[in-house]
Amino acid sequence: MDVFILLIKLFCCILLLTTTSAAANNCTSAKCSLFSPDIRFPFRIQGRQPPQCGVPGFTLFCRQNTTMIHIPSYGDLVVKSISYDARRLSLLDPKTCVYEVFLNLNLSLTPFSYYYDVEEYKYINCSAQIVGSSERVPCLSGSDHHVYIVESSFPVPDSCSFVRTVAMPFSYSPYLSADSSFGLGFTWKLVEEEAGCMLGTLCNTRRLEKYFKGNLAYLY
Repeated sequence: MDVFILLIKLFCCILLLTTTSAAANNCTSAKCSLFSPDIRFPFRIQGRQPPQCGVPGFTLFCRQNTTMIHIPSYGDLVVKSISYDARRLSLLDPKTCVYEVFLNLNLSLTPFSYYYDVEEYKYINCSAQIVGSSERVPCLSGSDHHVYIVESSFPVPDSCSFVRTVAMPFSYSPYLSADSSFGLGFTWKLVEEEAGCMLGTLCNTRRLEKYFKGNLAYLY
């Protein structure tokens, strides 16, 4: 009787493994539009690919045929391209103010980090324009306030208030301001074993192997 029950349990485990493996193998790539990037593991498109096809934190969505990602500390960004070999996620700011993204970004809330090396810069908000080499950031400034991004060692003038020190790939340059993607390159790290567990196949295989090792002796 014990052997019969064990055989039933083993059959159920094998059936579960087969079903999970089949589901993982059905994880085909998807796109939001013809010219959008191919989306595959560890990313997935919500509503177009099942949860087992991606990793939490790597969920994308389509908005008007555009591939988007939600960053908790900032909001929605456009996915420009994904290099799976280089593990590089290139993004665009739909509001075309990459310096606002840098200011509010908190990558510790995401599985990503900057693809490029970063340095610390200071954001300062001034009531009068600074005369000199510093260029104000137009997309963060207004008629009565002027925002600058300066070196961390830069002394804050009396007409300015310190906003925040931010680690980011580069300081402000008017020559780069037209490109809302410059510097918005992220990378990610996934342990292969963890990736297999996310897909379900590897974890279930190991559970089954462990079950066999622990119970196969009772068949003899």
